Amino acid sequence: MSDLGPVLVVTNLDDPTADVVISELHDRGIPVVRFDSGEFPHALSVTATITSNGVEGALSTPSRTADLTQVRSLYYRRPSGFTFPHLDEQDARFAVAQARYGLGGVLASLPGCLYVNHPHRIGDAEFKPSGLAAAAAAGFRLPPTIITSDPDAARSFVKQHAPVIYKPLSAPLYRIDGVSCTVEVAEVVADDIDEAVSGTAHLFQQRIEKAADIRVTVIGDRVFPVRIDSDLLDWRTDYSRLRYSEVSPPPGIVDALHAYLARFGLVFGAFDFAVDREGQWWFLECNPSGQWYWLEPETGLPMLEAMADLLERKMC
Repeated sequence: MSDLGPVLVVTNLDDPTADVVISELHDRGIPVVRFDSGEFPHALSVTATITSNGVEGALSTPSRTADLTQVRSLYYRRPSGFTFPHLDEQDARFAVAQARYGLGGVLASLPGCLYVNHPHRIGDAEFKPSGLAAAAAAGFRLPPTIITSDPDAARSFVKQHAPVIYKPLSAPLYRIDGVSCTVEVAEVVADDIDEAVSGTAHLFQQRIEKAADIRVTVIGDRVFPVRIDSDLLDWRTDYSRLRYSEVSPPPGIVDALHAYLARFGLVFGAFDFAVDREGQWWFLECNPSGQWYWLEPETGLPMLEAMADLLERKMC
């Protein structure tokens, strides 16, 4: 890796956070190659060989070419999926697999590259049970939680730990009347549990009687805790009702944040906590690809600077 090498930004075309990061890097004179891996192969090409020094070769977009041995860092955001609409279903399925394991494997193997975050590590951390187990090991306080496909076990848990909320283990989009929607966090009672629970895995968790929410964004060694005040069960459902303020984390939290990230090999994470009436922080989740820039105008915290420093490798 060369100190003069480019930063690769892998994301979809509509990503305002990536836009501001790239603008900041351009202002610093740092070369950037932005692409969406979903553009492969019609607007993105790769040629790589495997040598004793690792992967060598080049990746090209219509306007840029990156030497794979010289990539300074890779900012992996939210690329779209591979598509091959000109192929029949079977051939398209084959082509998608080759693209994923071919281009994806090359991007995951760049020598000397700093990943923010490594796509494989993102995948590991997106499994909620793994994240909760890592959080417990790191020393965070967790609400009682059950993951089950057994309706009787779910009812018993709800009765024992009421009030209880249901959370999706992943958040695929639903389309309702042509509009993309997500499954919201919602409170449940025992009478809500029926045999449909046996159809797949479900996560139920005791609802913390919270005074506020906390979003902690960790960027390399820098930690940005923000208190979010609202009267919402899930603050993501209405940003217009949120109030933000910088807050100091309780003792032990910062060390636990870094322990959690180290467990997954991450250098960035967006952590969510609930704060109860006694001021105790309860771990909810960590998103390894979470949004963060919207908090900077609200708080004045220098998060963009921190991200650009990390990608520039000032912090390494």
